Amino acid sequence: MTNKKITRLVITALFAALTCVATSIIKIPTVGTNGYVNIGDVVVLLSAWMIGGAYGGLAAGVGSALADLLGGYGSYVPGTFVIKFMMAIVAYVLLKGFTKIRIQTFFSYILSGIVAELLMTAGYFLFESVVLGYGLAAAASIGSNLVQGAVSLVLGVVVVLILVQAKVVKLIKEYV
Repeated sequence: MTNKKITRLVITALFAALTCVATSIIKIPTVGTNGYVNIGDVVVLLSAWMIGGAYGGLAAGVGSALADLLGGYGSYVPGTFVIKFMMAIVAYVLLKGFTKIRIQTFFSYILSGIVAELLMTAGYFLFESVVLGYGLAAAASIGSNLVQGAVSLVLGVVVVLILVQAKVVKLIKEYV
């Protein structure tokens, strides 16, 4: 294995760990559901924007699923993995697409993040209603997921802009 591949794996593992910690460190219980609002999506978005592709998706999916597993939400692990993986892939693809058509980077982060967070909200509604069998009762989590998505989007954009200014994003992109 080449040094670049090893470095890519290490960065992916680092982002997975950061996602797990960000998801686990602040948990605000939601009313009417058995869930919680967290800031893990900040790192999910950063994984998409900074690593991108399958590696960014894996960092997002593995880190988020691990947080569910360690937090006692075992039934959510497969859904969380798929939803967060897809969030990162979609945010990455949209960011690249917006960049190609010359949409300003700031707006590209916002637009790609909005779509990713809406995907998360819809994904959890579908997972809870169909796979977990909650039916329409799963709609109770839509509001808290939208709040989590909005807060994570704002924090994610602020953090990525700081990391761009500090040239951290450029440094990481050299290795992935």
